[in-house]
Amino acid sequence: MAEKEYSLPRAEFDQPVKLLIVVAPFYRDIADNLIAGAKAEVEATGATWDLVEVPGALEVPTAIGIAERMSNFDGYVALGCVIRGETTHYETVCNDSSRGITMLGLQGLCIGNGILTVENRDQAEVRADPARMNKGAGAAAAALHLVALTRKWGAARKGVGFLPEAEEYKLAGGLEDNPKA
Repeated sequence: MAEKEYSLPRAEFDQPVKLLIVVAPFYRDIADNLIAGAKAEVEATGATWDLVEVPGALEVPTAIGIAERMSNFDGYVALGCVIRGETTHYETVCNDSSRGITMLGLQGLCIGNGILTVENRDQAEVRADPARMNKGAGAAAAALHLVALTRKWGAARKGVGFLPEAEEYKLAGGLEDNPKA
């Protein structure tokens, strides 16, 4: 562990910010501490939040993707805890939930990843506890900083990423030959 950690100053906003906290509460006490830390950080910036629970860490990115398509949140906080067990399920859950969140982030979503991936319950308790490592607050702060960057650099533009610029696709030939998708 690093002897001295650095944290960016708290993000500041001129316009309201609304985050969705998505939590997998498999370990209820750990999840509750993560949520408490995240809520406190969001509220300290003057932002607001909604909370939704999903069955497990693998469903967190899916819920965020659905919310992005169907709602109007500025950013997202992913919370949960995966503790290593006796099978390879740990690696699958850790890797796939992280990969899903990363893919959404690369599409422009502002997500703070607070899904703990630990070897044992003691590690999880220390990381989740708002009075100790407070990783829930760290995930919320990350989401808020990404929202601030998005606002600094401007709104999303059409044609960015994998989205088509328009509802029409040019398949081949001239404009008159192109069917609409």
